[in-house]
Amino acid sequence: MAFPTETVYGLGADAANPAAVARIFAVKGRPRSHPVIVHLAEATAIKGWAAEVPADGWALAEAFWPGPLTLILPRADRVPDAVTGGAGTVGLRVPAQPLALELLEAFGGGVAAPSANRFGRVSPTTAAHVRADLGADVDLVLDGGPCAVGVESTIVDLSRGVPRVLRLGGLSVDALSEVLGHPIDVRVATGGNALGGTALTGSGPAGSGRDAAVATPAPGTLLSHYAPEARVEVLAAGAVAGRAATLLGEGRRVGILAPRRIEGLPTGVDALPPAGGAAAYAKCLYQRLREADRRGLDVLLAVPPPETGIGAAVADRLRRAAAAA
Repeated sequence: MAFPTETVYGLGADAANPAAVARIFAVKGRPRSHPVIVHLAEATAIKGWAAEVPADGWALAEAFWPGPLTLILPRADRVPDAVTGGAGTVGLRVPAQPLALELLEAFGGGVAAPSANRFGRVSPTTAAHVRADLGADVDLVLDGGPCAVGVESTIVDLSRGVPRVLRLGGLSVDALSEVLGHPIDVRVATGGNALGGTALTGSGPAGSGRDAAVATPAPGTLLSHYAPEARVEVLAAGAVAGRAATLLGEGRRVGILAPRRIEGLPTGVDALPPAGGAAAYAKCLYQRLREADRRGLDVLLAVPPPETGIGAAVADRLRRAAAAA
């Protein structure tokens, strides 16, 4: 069954039933070693899924649940390996979406739910996206309308003593730091940037050493992810016209995704509707990536928003999409 959350649509199954969780992996084509997030109706329910919850965990839950935040905690004995990929931790969250909460309250347990799409592809933000991706492989799709946030939850690992952000998402790092009362460590492996290659971003108490690689398994942290069929290239606005001209000269169908209209583009470029500011960009991002495929583009040149707040999550998704090329 697929259901809406405020971030993206999830493909849900009883988290306590390994056979049901296995069906998720089969439908998505997801590696069994890649964990899934357990969705709960209320914060107090984490006591049944986590072996322990530190003070920082309760502080973040109180401040941001329901909301686009996933906490990674030491798993309770009852949690199946099918949910965690065999890791000693489990990801938990309470979504801020009325239909999702109604479903979870009625079910009375945890629902394991990664995004309702084929593994590695663009996440769905409408019920129609789910049907387009999964078709008859999903038994039921609850239609809650378009997702309000549009990118996945922020993941915070609390299993290693020092809180660490493992995935940027709908909740900003600044908001987390404000609640905790100190800067939070960011350990996010990212895909290719505008100059090519792979970057590993890190900030906070642990510095920027190569041990900054994601140490705790978490969903959506692969270098290549969230990718359309079109090749995505991430670059600055000032570089778009020249790059587009080069690609057009090679006979490629080229599209542009940017926060605002870019002037001086060569004839033949297919400019998608401007994405707007960071929050608007996040909400329409996956729709625009799907639109690139609907238009049959070979290459999508993407200009990210400023990397503050949710804009950092948008830029992260674009880089992971670009890494799939």
